[in-house]
Amino acid sequence: MFQPVSLFIGLRYSRARQGSAFTAFINRFSLVGIVLGVAALIVVTSVMNGFEQQLKNRILGVVPQVTVSQSDGSSMSDWRQVEEELVLPRQVVHHSPYVQIEGIVQGQSQLNAVMIQGVFPQFESRHNVIAEHFLRGSMDALQPGEYGIILGRPLANRLDVQPGEQLRVLAAAGGQFTPVGVMPAQRLFRVQGIFEVGADIDQQLVLVHGQDLARLLRYPEDAVTGVRLYLEDAFQATEVASQLRTQDGAADLRIDDWSERYGRLFAAVRMEKGMMLFMLAVVVAVAAFNVVSALVMVIHDKRHDIAILQTLGLSRRQVYYMLTVQGLYNGVVGTLIGLILGLGLTFVLNDLLTILNVELMQQTAGEGLPIVLQGSQIASIAALAIGMTVLATLYPAWRAARVQPAEALRYE
Repeated sequence: MFQPVSLFIGLRYSRARQGSAFTAFINRFSLVGIVLGVAALIVVTSVMNGFEQQLKNRILGVVPQVTVSQSDGSSMSDWRQVEEELVLPRQVVHHSPYVQIEGIVQGQSQLNAVMIQGVFPQFESRHNVIAEHFLRGSMDALQPGEYGIILGRPLANRLDVQPGEQLRVLAAAGGQFTPVGVMPAQRLFRVQGIFEVGADIDQQLVLVHGQDLARLLRYPEDAVTGVRLYLEDAFQATEVASQLRTQDGAADLRIDDWSERYGRLFAAVRMEKGMMLFMLAVVVAVAAFNVVSALVMVIHDKRHDIAILQTLGLSRRQVYYMLTVQGLYNGVVGTLIGLILGLGLTFVLNDLLTILNVELMQQTAGEGLPIVLQGSQIASIAALAIGMTVLATLYPAWRAARVQPAEALRYE
């Protein structure tokens, strides 16, 4: 089969076992550096993706991703009409009315500031995140007029309450003026269920029936705070909110998205992820540029062979391509081995940590480090490693190709 002479000789040199032992060591060292760098990048990016996905599901799956309410902050009595007037973008998979207010819950001896969210179980999605993480009770336990409440396990422990027991709810709005001042709206609620999502939301959010909370806030009949939208991808919330604001029916409405409340948290997570990837990319870059040392050593060992090949008719361009192939060989082989090693470590990472009895985080029952593999990211890592190797190879190959055969053979 036809094969260019530059490719043929470059591959032969790359696979050759003869030569200086020190040169072979430098060559293997650069190869191992690329392998470890690529493997580390794959493992770390997969774990960071998992943490981001977990944070996204456990927080953004609970809080409203996009909310539609009155621009003046008043209750929305005609929410069904607003729902009909707005054309919901295709990214919206579910929408439901809600009542929401900041308040305080009081247990046996503790107070805790929370976000009180009034939900309507008949309008809730079957894929509600909290509905999938109930420890006791269910969303259907919230019935209008019974003043039931559902809260997270950490908050229930802090307040020292169990299902069936009562706690007092004080709302920031809906207060009454009395001779001694404004008295906040308050009422006893009975605990109907306990959930645990595994995030800070367990201590910050309580659920009651929307009608009960509306009565507590003295809303008109059938009035709600607004309509909340859930999306295919919560990170599309800003785009969806912008699309809704441009519609004619949105003139008197306030349309918000989760980024106004939790944007800084996710920005911090992304910055941490970006810095981690940058530092590991520098490790890969250092390993890739070790190819320069290996290639220089090989060129020094093979300078006589290269000079003889030039006297036999090999052009400078062909010598340049030959040495580039040799440097690229380490990058490609190292990247492939690193991919295999990184993917293998990723799949067995939690088992390996269990065997070594290493606990990197507080884990809930049966859960380990969250791992999410993304094909596009893995391809980018491979391209980065190979690209850096090519860049590291270009200059020494160009310098070697410009050496005159007479100079290399002068003292032979």
